[in-house]
Amino acid sequence: ILERHYLDGDISEEIIIENLTESEVQKKYSDWILVNVDYNRMVLKKNVDDISPLLKSNGFFGVTNDGTLSLFNGKPDITNVIHSFFQIDMGKLETKMQKDLAEGIPVRTKEDFLLVLETFKPYSITVKK
Repeated sequence: ILERHYLDGDISEEIIIENLTESEVQKKYSDWILVNVDYNRMVLKKNVDDISPLLKSNGFFGVTNDGTLSLFNGKPDITNVIHSFFQIDMGKLETKMQKDLAEGIPVRTKEDFLLVLETFKPYSITVKK
């Protein structure tokens, strides 16, 4: 099983059936990290320095009802949250920024993803312990 871990938190799995020894697998997939070995199954992981294909095709940033900055599969709706990040103090946002989040901010590139996170991070609510 090849697991790809993307910047946006998405994980894709690809199942490949091959009759190889552990050392042959490690040689063939040398740029992957061996995570688990069972009797007849190996799990390898790779961190991908990009956003997932799902996000590129249909990803939007928005907020949930409690003001949590989240990624959505499609326009923001509580039923299609992909990944949540941090809660935003919505009262500190300009009206346009609030409207943009309510309507959904499209994310098509890694740069879009990082820019939105960077833009809203100063408005995050920090929990005091």
